[in-house]
Amino acid sequence: MTLGKVFVSWSGGKESCLACYRAAAGGLKVSYLANMVTEDGKHSRTHGLSARILKLQSQAMGIPLVQRQATWQSYESEFKKMVGELKQEGIEGGVFGDIDLDEHREWVERVCRETGITPHQPLWGESQTEILRDFINSGFKAVIVATRADQLGEEWLGRKIDMDFFTRITELGRTRNITPCGETGEYHTLVIDGPLFQNRMELTQTRKVLRDGHWFLEVLDAALRAK
Repeated sequence: MTLGKVFVSWSGGKESCLACYRAAAGGLKVSYLANMVTEDGKHSRTHGLSARILKLQSQAMGIPLVQRQATWQSYESEFKKMVGELKQEGIEGGVFGDIDLDEHREWVERVCRETGITPHQPLWGESQTEILRDFINSGFKAVIVATRADQLGEEWLGRKIDMDFFTRITELGRTRNITPCGETGEYHTLVIDGPLFQNRMELTQTRKVLRDGHWFLEVLDAALRAK
């Protein structure tokens, strides 16, 4: 049974992807991915990913991507405008991948209330360890595309999110202030394959860049491959 048409607040990373997967499995019809980008339209606001690569990712999934340009100051107002436009397409709710940051949950609930849509947060309150484990066990493939340089060095860029990574990141969390899912910005990911994907993504050209205290794996080129 389909419960209603929704968009997914999309970063390109593992939490928004798993939230999308659970929402669809729970009967929601995921009709759009929604992503906020910089005012020049080149990079995503949350992970700094290339807007072009996110478009390719949406093609791999077969779900349309809506992108909206904004500064940090205009982020909320532009997000609300985007939601208003999606409501005209029959959207009734939004899916968000937040886990345990109260300020994020409060923002989501307020903005959804003010725009007249229903918020869905399928990961909320769950253990980060279990979320990471479920993401891997569900068959998704992702790589690290950004890290906080003071916590994870450039050698982590491009690393696959698999059970070896799971073991290593949980070990680090016992002695350092690093959360399993990187929920406070320790690292960000790009999902390249999994059960939601019709085609897999192959990153064909990348480079490592240190900027503003963060390491980034800039994806210069990528291609879709048949599964």
